[in-house]
Amino acid sequence: MLTHLDAQGRANMVDVTDKAVTHREAVAQAFIRMLPQTLQMIVDGGHPKGDVFAVARIAGIQAAKKTSDLIPLCHPLMLSSVKVELSAEGSDRVRVVARCKLSGQTGVEMEALTAASVAALTIYDMCKAVDRGMVIEQVQLLEKVGGKSGHFQADPL
Repeated sequence: MLTHLDAQGRANMVDVTDKAVTHREAVAQAFIRMLPQTLQMIVDGGHPKGDVFAVARIAGIQAAKKTSDLIPLCHPLMLSSVKVELSAEGSDRVRVVARCKLSGQTGVEMEALTAASVAALTIYDMCKAVDRGMVIEQVQLLEKVGGKSGHFQADPL
């Protein structure tokens, strides 16, 4: 059942008034593939705009906090923690992992997915002058804990 539709099939914000407040956590990832020399420039700290990972981390955190402004029907949430980790993988890609937590009445999957996506987009924005062919890929929810639907863990790719 699609919870964002009412009985007449119209878009509707889900009423969470009667849902229990529980600990909720979500982890999402995104990858951004690039030329090896672009990744090397990031890792070496040689980008003229500064520390690419630091800026992307802040962008991801900010994005998680603004998710309800970006995604229609998404509840504004009082996040208790947002962590964004970036790491070089191999010679040509960066893995972004975002973890969001709260105690609340609705989950934080959209916040984690938004954080991972915007962090990857920020890397693209900062590096597009040297590598316009970067590709953001495999944006996905890895894990969700809490709430009525319980624990979800993605199958390994």
